[in-house]
Amino acid sequence: MAKSPLLLGQRHPRYTLALVALILCAYWFFFTAPPPPRPVVYKHNHELNARLDREERKYRSMLPQRQELITKYGPTPSQVAMFPPDQEPWPPYTVWDFFPPIFNCPHEVDRLGALGDGGKWMCGASRIESKPDCVIYSFGMDSSYSFETTLLQSTHFCEVWIYDSTKGEDARKQIPHSLRHRAHFGKLALGASDKHGPGDEPKTWTLKSLMSENGHSHVDFIRIDVEGWEWETFRGIINDFTMERASPPQAANADADSPGASGWHVREREGVLPFGQLQIELHVWNQRFQDFLEWWELLEASGLRPFHSEINLVYANYNRHSGVELAEYSFLNIRGDNAFVKDYDLEKPEPEHPPPVEQPTS
Repeated sequence: MAKSPLLLGQRHPRYTLALVALILCAYWFFFTAPPPPRPVVYKHNHELNARLDREERKYRSMLPQRQELITKYGPTPSQVAMFPPDQEPWPPYTVWDFFPPIFNCPHEVDRLGALGDGGKWMCGASRIESKPDCVIYSFGMDSSYSFETTLLQSTHFCEVWIYDSTKGEDARKQIPHSLRHRAHFGKLALGASDKHGPGDEPKTWTLKSLMSENGHSHVDFIRIDVEGWEWETFRGIINDFTMERASPPQAANADADSPGASGWHVREREGVLPFGQLQIELHVWNQRFQDFLEWWELLEASGLRPFHSEINLVYANYNRHSGVELAEYSFLNIRGDNAFVKDYDLEKPEPEHPPPVEQPTS
């Protein structure tokens, strides 16, 4: 009696199992993969608005006090020393006393990440805990990824884009394996202009170009530590996303050493910066007070309000001859739509078939 031919599975059981596994994986990837994050719709919260308005009034009332301090120790910005010398009359201030972070965050304030170097202060982390389209940018890494890791661990959907001019995909191992699918890495520097052609090294991107490349219109939280390049870089960011508000002729001819009606020496600006919160380390190496003041007022005139600061005492300890030249500031963006100044709901998907239009009865 002739034997029946063997089936494929009987002749090559290992290949058959591999084929079945491949088919199941393909099915899972194409048919069970999670849908893209749904955007959110922002809405007003009257109680939150009232708290923000109160803080803004308080912040504006501080600006004349800053000018009084400048007049006392200047009397013009160009005559104010960043760090007064250790000699008579020993004026009791440093540059940081002119820029207090007195705008209270309307939510909880947490320090995320490791103790010591690496941890960062954040306002309202719970506001993005379940935000489906949450985007985080982090520029300039040293040896600690504890802040980024903690953000990923404490949120459900946030994705973090991590950039450094000396590190690329090899930094991925710094993030726990279970979180790496929400972490993205790039070897590039943040700058005031785009220089990322074949011969450019390091590759430098503006925030505007990088967001366009990534398909982002908004970043919830941005962290910047670019070792002294923050002054030029942030001027570029402000110029890319905002513009000077037109001033009346009498204001345009005002004394440059005296603040205008707004309380600032610079003009107010129109437009909205594309992020909800900023954490930045400031390096005041070789900075003049008048330049620092102008830069800081550009941030204020663009809607940023400082709610926390932390002097880098690690640097000060190892550089005692140079003073406290590094400080980290956290800012809230009080303009536009973002998760820290407005509530939000998930955007409702449009129906596949529009409801029928009722015909008027005769």
